[in-house]
Amino acid sequence: MRTLLSTIAMSLAASAAMAQTLNIVSEGVTYQFPAAQTGEMTFAGGTSLSVMGKTFDLADVTAMYTDETPVTDNQVSIAYDGISASVVVAGNVAQYVTPTVSGAHVTIAQSNTDAVDGDEITYTLSGTSADGDFQLSGSYKCTVSLSGLTLNNPSGAAINITNSKRIQISAKKGTENTLSDGTGGSQKACIYSKGQLQLQGGGTLNIAAGTKHGIKSASYITIKNLTLNITSTVGDGINCEEYLQMKSGTVTMSGIGDDGIQCDLGGTTSTGETTDHEDEDSGNIYIEGGTLNLNISAAAAKGIKAAGDLNVSEGTVSVTTTGGGVYDSDERDAKGCAALKSDGNMSISGGTLTLKSQGSGGKCIKADGTLDISGGYTSATSTGSLYRYTSSLTASAKAIKSEGAMTISGGEVVASSASHEGIESKSTLTITGGYVYASASDDAINTAGDFTISGGYVYGNSSGNDGLDANGNFYIKGGNVVAVAARNPEVGIDANTEGRKQLYITGGNVVAIGGFESGSSISGGTAKQTTSISKGKWYALYNGSALAFAFKVPSNSSMGSTLAVYTTAAPALKSDVTGSGTSFWNGFGYDSCSGGSSVSLSTYSSGGGGPGGGGGHWW
Repeated sequence: MRTLLSTIAMSLAASAAMAQTLNIVSEGVTYQFPAAQTGEMTFAGGTSLSVMGKTFDLADVTAMYTDETPVTDNQVSIAYDGISASVVVAGNVAQYVTPTVSGAHVTIAQSNTDAVDGDEITYTLSGTSADGDFQLSGSYKCTVSLSGLTLNNPSGAAINITNSKRIQISAKKGTENTLSDGTGGSQKACIYSKGQLQLQGGGTLNIAAGTKHGIKSASYITIKNLTLNITSTVGDGINCEEYLQMKSGTVTMSGIGDDGIQCDLGGTTSTGETTDHEDEDSGNIYIEGGTLNLNISAAAAKGIKAAGDLNVSEGTVSVTTTGGGVYDSDERDAKGCAALKSDGNMSISGGTLTLKSQGSGGKCIKADGTLDISGGYTSATSTGSLYRYTSSLTASAKAIKSEGAMTISGGEVVASSASHEGIESKSTLTITGGYVYASASDDAINTAGDFTISGGYVYGNSSGNDGLDANGNFYIKGGNVVAVAARNPEVGIDANTEGRKQLYITGGNVVAIGGFESGSSISGGTAKQTTSISKGKWYALYNGSALAFAFKVPSNSSMGSTLAVYTTAAPALKSDVTGSGTSFWNGFGYDSCSGGSSVSLSTYSSGGGGPGGGGGHWW
């Protein structure tokens, strides 16, 4: 013992004199104390040594030496090397960190005081192990920095954090990091955090989850800068509670066993969106930037699913779902996939969205609440067919659907459905601006309540039903509208006359192939018609002498023969026009046109809606 104490004394003296670092190795962990910080060190009973608040049992100390290794305060480094791992702890946080190392399995118990508040502990993980993990408990926020880490845990989570505070997981710039876990375990995810999880960094993180989710937080998740690749999961790619916010970075998913991104409520009652998301528990998802590339193949799975609202304001979002429909025994209903799904409201105010649904019963956008589109570019393509569980339990494949009111005031919306409606609201639909193009084998655009158009450009092309259809009243007050229907009895623009509803046209520039609903109320302008139209040709509609817009007649095999037009001045129509700019308006943009020959128009007959004035209906 005298020899050990003498060695310690000489080491400390040398360390202080030469401004070196004192290294103490205890139970396989190296603690590094800079000489300038050590201050007074004390022995107790000849069996323990205390340095900077950290007390060592001398029986556990296997080495003590000094060197010139620089020490970064608040740092804990874990280097994995096959079946082992080495842990190095900076002296200023040694008293707050208790590591346990078993092979390449590292467990850290962290206990903070105000001494490091505001300058949190950072755990830097590097190296490779096929049988290791990192576990962290505690009660204070910290950072886990990934710096060239390849880590697999065959029996549990690769990273398991039971600390309930905010945790940053950061992939160091320029590094690639890969995490995986085994099958048949009890872990909730390959990366699990009980607390708030901030995923960030300029590096790359790859995840393969063999038991459940790729990433799971029992609180909120934010994503910034990170390149995240989730290559396989049994459960969701990312699963969290309270809210999820994507600010920047790139997230790519494939081989996902359930939903791509799912956010649930943490409690039972939503707080709704709060200022700066302080204490928020809403189940909301906010996409504010970055790039999402999600390929989801599980049956009835959702690409992005919010238990609350789903808001897209910026970013590039590409989601493809390929799974078919299923019967949900809990809800006793047939369900299909959805690229974007909100149990609450959904808003799209910016960004570029490319959404594809290819399985039976699938939808590109499904909002259980309201849907508001005010900006950005949204492409929604549904190529699936009807999913039928029984004759009364089915799920239709549609491009865009909202259970609540739908409002489109800006941006571009291009929707296509191979077997059902292109755009559908189970409440009201209001279009005041933007470009809206929908094509479908059923109604191109349909609403269960009133349908109002007062601005923007709207093109609805149906190959098998009405172009634009309202099961309430239909109001056209302004804007530029083209509606294409199948042959009689379907009509270009349909209102529910059987339910004593009516089509009211009081403004705008309107073209309806298949005509207007019988008994329409037309005022404030003039309606004309012709049966002399040619498929696949460009036409120009004039409001008096002013060009309203140019449009292309589709080549639908079952298209109606009557073309009705309305403008506030006397309408005129020209065929075979050519563009003097880059393009005509056909749901994708608008420019001027020139040339063409006049088409003879006659007075429109209000009875042009088919036998009995009924027209076609969405059911």
